[in-house]
Amino acid sequence: MNTETTAASPQLRFYRLKEVIGDRKKGIPGIIPVSRSAWYAGIKEGIYPKPVKLSERTSAWRSTDIDELVKRLFNESQPVEG
Repeated sequence: MNTETTAASPQLRFYRLKEVIGDRKKGIPGIIPVSRSAWYAGIKEGIYPKPVKLSERTSAWRSTDIDELVKRLFNESQPVEG
């Protein structure tokens, strides 16, 4: 493996649902603070990234997918100059 490529690549990690949307009861702030049903509806509509199955009962989202989503949502919220 090329160490130059590895060093330049962002480190991949996985986020569980509570990390992505947050959990008020446990005091976990969400990266994308929407309800669970809105999150899954957004996945179905293609707005949010699909999860990765880590096991039969465990799903998670790639950090790179969530980072790209945050950038896209931020860019869409910025006013267009001109």
